[in-house]
Amino acid sequence: MTLAGLRTGGKAALARALALIERSPDSQPVIELLSAAYAEPRAQVVGMTGPPGVGKSTLMNALIQTWRRANRTVACIAVDPSSRRSGGALLGDRTRLATDPEDQGVFVRSMAARDRLGGLAALTVSAMVLMRALYDVVLIETVGVGQSETDVAGVADTVLFCVQPGSGDSLQFMKAGIAEIPHIVVVTKADLGAAAERAKADVIGALSLADQEADWALPVLLVASLARQGVDAVVSAIDAHFRWLSGNQTLATQRQGQAALWLVEALRERFGREGLRRAGDVSLRADQSPFLRLAELARQL
Repeated sequence: MTLAGLRTGGKAALARALALIERSPDSQPVIELLSAAYAEPRAQVVGMTGPPGVGKSTLMNALIQTWRRANRTVACIAVDPSSRRSGGALLGDRTRLATDPEDQGVFVRSMAARDRLGGLAALTVSAMVLMRALYDVVLIETVGVGQSETDVAGVADTVLFCVQPGSGDSLQFMKAGIAEIPHIVVVTKADLGAAAERAKADVIGALSLADQEADWALPVLLVASLARQGVDAVVSAIDAHFRWLSGNQTLATQRQGQAALWLVEALRERFGREGLRRAGDVSLRADQSPFLRLAELARQL
């Protein structure tokens, strides 16, 4: 299984590759495939987070339709919560997406969070790296977050934080612990009128007290996804942020930092804190695959 084969094999080939990654994440074919994909990033990775019921899936659907009309290919990862009792997950986000199953330009993969906190599944990073080499845009929708789930910032180039009108005042946004990670804030259900405008003002007030990236003016946008109001503005803001990242060399540095963080977390997850301590130097060179580096360190342990 090669990257070239996936590019010609369509969605069925990618589905088989993801199944192999989930089944045998440490196998040599998987490590080689992911390392090749890591070396050839193509897509912008967009992470979407926010509380349950805020309208993430509806906005996701509108974004996909907008990108496809512009002839941009899109891969989506939708992470759903798992039952602590049975371990199962409904994986219902896919049912909200009005995509054509015959359209080879859209690939949707649902994942169960299982016992992972932070809003993402364990497979998310590997799937993202592979999709990033194959599509124009990768869109990741997290489990509905509470006040501290910020893992999406460790996988996405651009983070959208969705806010629902009437969900709290500016104090709630400051308490959330996620006020410092978004690059774009979207107030959903803008057709509610005054309530949406109030929520926008609350968010702007809260964000003025948070540390933001220098030179990037964080936009707060009103969107009514079903009515397609404001969706084009969100796409324009996503594109503008990617140009900003690429123009000042922040993109490469950010992705390198994310890969290094993933490596440490993967080692801790597999070998525990003591194993991480015994591993010693776990640094990652800029030209080095984190998947190859993980396999190398695992052999030492």
